[in-house]
Parts: sequence; structure tokens; C-alpha cells
Amino acid sequence: MFEIGIFCIILLAAGYWAAMFVMGRHDDVIHGKFVHSEDEEAFVQPPMPAPPPRFPKRPVHATQPANIVPANAPVAQPVTSEALQSLLAAIQQDLESVA
Repeated sequence: MFEIGIFCIILLAAGYWAAMFVMGRHDDVIHGKFVHSEDEEAFVQPPMPAPPPRFPKRPVHATQPANIVPANAPVAQPVTSEALQSLLAAIQQDLESVA
């Protein structure tokens, strides 16, 4: 059991070394030096730019009156019951062919 405990401690130290090496802390791994708070004061981050607005402003469009129909718009045909019946028959045929 004592040997297993020693092996676990060595394995833990090797894992710590590997984690520090992978994280890029090569100096800490090799020399055992750790970053002190005095070193952090020398590094000053540049101020962050102001974030963009959450929602951009909507463009202003001139509203058109609803009663004016453009000249090039197609004239809508009134819907008749015959057109609806033929559409219903086509849909039923499609459903029967799928089933």
C-alpha cells in the first residue's frame, strides 16, 4: 500500500507538470518560479472599446397610403367556388397518391 501511495504522488506531480507545460507556463515548470502580484501591475490592459448598441436603429421608411395601387401591379382575380373545388380535388389526389 505504501508503494501505491508513493506511485500516486509521483503520478500527481507528473500530471501537474504536464498541465503547466501544456498551458504554456514553461518557466514555472522548469525553474519553479511563479508569477507574483508585482509582475501583474506592470501589465496594463488597453481600455476596451465601447460595445455596439444592442439593437441597431431601424431605417425610416416613408409610409404609403393603403388605397393607392401601383400601376404595374397585377389585378387580383376574385376567388370562385369552382377554383376552390378544383384545388381541393388536386390536394386530395396528392394525398391519395402519397398514401
